[in-house]
Amino acid sequence: MADLSFEVQAVSKYFPGVKALDSVSITLEPGKTHALLGENGAGKSTLIKIITGVYAPDEGALHVGRAPVRFASPRDAIMAGVAVVHQERNLIPRFSIAENIMLEHLSDQVLRPLNFAAINEAARPWIEKLGINADPSTPVMELSVAQMQMVEIAKALSLQSSVLLLDEPTAALTPHETVALFNVLRDVRDKGVCVLFVSHKLEEVQEICDSVTVLRDGQNACENLSMNGLTRQDLVRMMIGRTELIAGYRPRDIDRRENALELLDFSSSAGHHGINLAVASGEILGLYGLVGSGRSELAKAIIGLLPTDGGDIRRDGQRVTIASPAEAIHKERIGYVSEDRKHEGLILQHSVLDNAGITVWRRAVNRFGFLTQNSVRRLVEPYLKKLQVKTPSLRQTIGKLSGGNQQKVAFAKWMAANCDVLIIDEPTVGIDIKSKTDLHDLIRDLASSGTAIILITSDMPEMIQLADRIAVMTDFVVSGELGNDGDYSSMSKQIIDLIHIEETRLVGE
Repeated sequence: MADLSFEVQAVSKYFPGVKALDSVSITLEPGKTHALLGENGAGKSTLIKIITGVYAPDEGALHVGRAPVRFASPRDAIMAGVAVVHQERNLIPRFSIAENIMLEHLSDQVLRPLNFAAINEAARPWIEKLGINADPSTPVMELSVAQMQMVEIAKALSLQSSVLLLDEPTAALTPHETVALFNVLRDVRDKGVCVLFVSHKLEEVQEICDSVTVLRDGQNACENLSMNGLTRQDLVRMMIGRTELIAGYRPRDIDRRENALELLDFSSSAGHHGINLAVASGEILGLYGLVGSGRSELAKAIIGLLPTDGGDIRRDGQRVTIASPAEAIHKERIGYVSEDRKHEGLILQHSVLDNAGITVWRRAVNRFGFLTQNSVRRLVEPYLKKLQVKTPSLRQTIGKLSGGNQQKVAFAKWMAANCDVLIIDEPTVGIDIKSKTDLHDLIRDLASSGTAIILITSDMPEMIQLADRIAVMTDFVVSGELGNDGDYSSMSKQIIDLIHIEETRLVGE
């Protein structure tokens, strides 16, 4: 076996009242892609922070090659050849794509004016390699969430490190973008880099990873097992102690005679035109499309975050005007679970209770006009328990929770609001398998209780498991609608055909 490139030996980490890691070990080999799996709260993020110098281990040791190391800071880890793509993006919004990618290289320019043309040219190969369809000088704030994720990955790759850690790198990517990323990762691996790949998408793990380590409750459920011969059920059993029970598509009877929400010849300032969509009470309408197709922008136009340019929005058959998200939720009872929890869905400096309760404050005011934490707690706690949010208390600052638990709180916030219409944008990004199954059940339960749901997801299996109908968007128009029969092979082919046909038409124009 080749010399070990990076090794974690019996590492433990303590926080007040919690032992986050208990004698965890993992070995990363050159030229191999290693999976790190576990549920939310299993210790994956803590382990990554130790490997990258954010935390120091309380027990155990790290080795680069055969030499013991101790990182006092992330800078130490970078200098030792460790690069990381975190689940939460760490980009500077006002800086350009090129400036973000080359940020660690700008120190060479100390006391000299920056040569922006040279920075753009140095970043261009990484932009092209990852298929980022934007000029290097474009400010990051103008990019989509998926494009930002690609910039984050390009930034890590540009360091040309010997160890590359990726924490949920495909969470915001479409299947097409994921294929491009995997081609890059195979190239990096084949050049002798050891890659650590963290994902809740087991089909991706099985496709790209050579070996696996599984954490459960802060301990090794397995250490450095070969992926050869391991099934999905084997991985799930190690992660949660039992075999995953995934419900397939469940046909439901929907009364579509009256629509809860309808768009008629709808246009927006984002570029939508001629949009005609309808969702009935109790129906799950899927909205599928590649990144840049206008799905999230359509959701934001519906709830008043983006101006409308024409057409009608109708609620229960009545034409309405929605000027702000506050009007959407309180006047029209339309909620929106954003895909970008960090910047749009949550206030990271506030508590779990504050974030989960923000949509129910008006309902929680008592007869004397006062808002109390107990009244808010009564409305939101059942949903937090339903989603099994792992937090020391509801007073915990939400920014200190794992990404998956933050997503659950963002979802619980809108569950508690009792909306008649709920738009859910990428609901299971960063969610582990067990929680994903629970969340799917909750979405079905909401629909069965009469909530009209518009589901936006880039996860095609998730779309076909949940949606009653699927509308496909391309270039800010609806290119077609499909009834869902639950046959994955047939449905996925029809969806891809709709995207391809519309893209071909647009190119012809």
